[in-house]
Amino acid sequence: MAGGEFAMGDGTGDGNTGDGEVPVHQVQLQPFSIDATSVTNQDFERFVDATGYRTEAETFGFSAVFHLALQTKPADFMGPASGTPWWAGVRGADWRHPGGSLSDLDGLDDHPVVHVSWNDAVAYCAWAGRRLPSEAEWEYASRGGLEGARYPWGDELIRPDGEWRCNIWQGVFPDRNDLEDGYLTTAPVRTFTPNGYGLWQTVGNVWEWCADWFGPRYYKFTPGEDPRGPSLGAARVMRGGSYLCHDSYCNRYRNSARSSNTPESSMGNAGFRTVALTPPA
Repeated sequence: MAGGEFAMGDGTGDGNTGDGEVPVHQVQLQPFSIDATSVTNQDFERFVDATGYRTEAETFGFSAVFHLALQTKPADFMGPASGTPWWAGVRGADWRHPGGSLSDLDGLDDHPVVHVSWNDAVAYCAWAGRRLPSEAEWEYASRGGLEGARYPWGDELIRPDGEWRCNIWQGVFPDRNDLEDGYLTTAPVRTFTPNGYGLWQTVGNVWEWCADWFGPRYYKFTPGEDPRGPSLGAARVMRGGSYLCHDSYCNRYRNSARSSNTPESSMGNAGFRTVALTPPA
């Protein structure tokens, strides 16, 4: 897509304290070409088949699974996560087994790959001859040309007819999902409607890894041209929210919303999309 200047950050007052979505600041980007969708299970399988790569979840022997998505043997349940009991450590959970060892990818070829760490995503990019987007590139692309909008389609979450525009949580988090959008966990990557740049599901569905280190105060010092994040950090930026986001817990299914995790972490609601190494002509 063509580069350009845009206002980056939360201009609606919806940001979460500590996430560093402010101040809003002008950013100039060079042209770049970003995937229309998250990387799918089928895409990732091609990479693994070609290289024999083992993800960090496979190497470590476990990953994090949402409690309503568990499909595992009792002996593989490692217990709930401290502070977030709806997450559980599960032995045998990985990209091929998103709910645990009793699950598989049957019917999920066109769903986003999950249980991939930042390091795994970078390994895929190296094989594909691509890279992860910078945080600024990701937000510019997600906005789809709508200056200052909350979501890729505008400011209203639900259509006037009550139809949902993205895959997030409906009901009472974390125990009852009313499935009004049709999905408990991931949706196929080309579900709902693409934004003005032709990108699908930049918000909801799965978190997406970005190249940058995360810094909660970075926006106060960011350069105005092609920012690439702090030079050091403990966690990498994640963008877009996921199927678990809900106003009562996590309203990060917005263009400006930010989160982070350590680069070796993997979970059942995080994936990635990639950017071409060579800018479009």
